[in-house]
Amino acid sequence: HRCTGGRALVVDPGEAPAVLRSLEQNDLSLAAVLLTHAHWDHVGGAAELRAKSHCEVIGVDGALIPAADRTVADGETLTIEGVTVQVIGTPGHTRASVCYYLQPQGQNGPGVVYTGDTLFVGGCGRLIECDAATMWRSLQELAALPAETLVCCGHDYTVENYEFAVSIVPDNRRIRDRLAEIQKAIEYGRLTVPSTIA
Repeated sequence: HRCTGGRALVVDPGEAPAVLRSLEQNDLSLAAVLLTHAHWDHVGGAAELRAKSHCEVIGVDGALIPAADRTVADGETLTIEGVTVQVIGTPGHTRASVCYYLQPQGQNGPGVVYTGDTLFVGGCGRLIECDAATMWRSLQELAALPAETLVCCGHDYTVENYEFAVSIVPDNRRIRDRLAEIQKAIEYGRLTVPSTIA
């Protein structure tokens, strides 16, 4: 995510090289790494990024994420290079999962929420450490964000999620139509992430 003054923040870097290439190509320096939860595919590049860019690594559990310089919890608000970041506790996939809501800058554009493995386009993350009721409460927290908020999730399972939904409720025309839209978008080389809260 681009900040002010040629700085950026990155969320859940599974590996460092792709991030370092993107920073170089866009003439950006890294201010911070935000980690939504402790799984390797979300934290794998954090230590290398800190070593190479001297950025701050912000995580949710210092014991589980040894690369973290600072831990955050639900309800905290961070300011990183002019960007206001709200920490939203979203247990469900893991007990310590959080999402990061980046408020709109000025009057231009929507906010952005980075959801890790809590919310995907058309679905949610697997329940590994919590029950369905806990995940449901977390999803309701995210649903309360403005409808135009961009959703950047940790993985793109959009097609699989909608195919699953159609298999559960095959007579739901809205879901079938949405699956067809997604398949056509992919056919034309368009991305399905980000989506919106709506």
